[in-house]
Amino acid sequence: MDTLTLKRKALELKKDFITMIYEAGTGHTGSDLSCTDILVSLYYHQLNIEPSCPDDPKRDRYIQSKGHAVEILWAILADKGFFDKSELKTFSQFGSRLLGHPNNKVEGIEMNTGSLGHGLALAVGSALAAKLDGKYYHTYTLLGDGELAEGSVWEAAMAGANFQLDNLTAIIDRNRLQITGSTEDVMRLDNLHEKWHAFGWHVVNVQDGNDIEQLIKAYQDREPGKPTVIIANTVKGKGLSDAEGVASWHHHVFNEEEFTKAMRELDIALEALNNEG
Repeated sequence: MDTLTLKRKALELKKDFITMIYEAGTGHTGSDLSCTDILVSLYYHQLNIEPSCPDDPKRDRYIQSKGHAVEILWAILADKGFFDKSELKTFSQFGSRLLGHPNNKVEGIEMNTGSLGHGLALAVGSALAAKLDGKYYHTYTLLGDGELAEGSVWEAAMAGANFQLDNLTAIIDRNRLQITGSTEDVMRLDNLHEKWHAFGWHVVNVQDGNDIEQLIKAYQDREPGKPTVIIANTVKGKGLSDAEGVASWHHHVFNEEEFTKAMRELDIALEALNNEG
């Protein structure tokens, strides 16, 4: 897909998961919106995966450490054909496979996640297994910046560099907000570039982490013998005027008025992109 098509796809998927959250009465709206462009550029441009063969041993692996932002992931997997799109209507209902965190009973999910701080360690294990088995797949993981306060992240970071896992890419959704407020008030993180560099990683800074073109370029920036970390500077709630940069939208459920306004804003943005084409 070209960049314009990917931008359209991102807006369409936002409409899908916002509808899921509104109908289910639960979901991490702001968190989904900040990482939508990351996951769209990853799934529709970068990852070597096919829904027709979800267990292909040559497939790339994706582990979502930021597991609470699962609504966008469900919407993408359905759109890609890992399961029927009608199943999205069951999100967070009793008996549904589509839980509030990734569930590996669903095709396309490698591992269950949700307990923050564990996804990078799982990704290190996946990448190390590929090295030991002589396989050439790449492992990607997405972390929220709030979870970087977990010590297990930095243990995994040490291991990734120690084993020279240049088949591993971690992406940090650096939106600077978590459920209790600013990351810099809760647990100061800056300077992230220097921290990851000191841990032996190849560090790629993406100035606008909601820019699909910049993200695609970042995925190609690697260094032999080192794992890569992409620091994607995003906006919490990206794309909705009520949600952008507002911590309370981390886990916010739409009322009818907010839902109508959100869908209208996304439709306007889609129309503008269609006019570009």
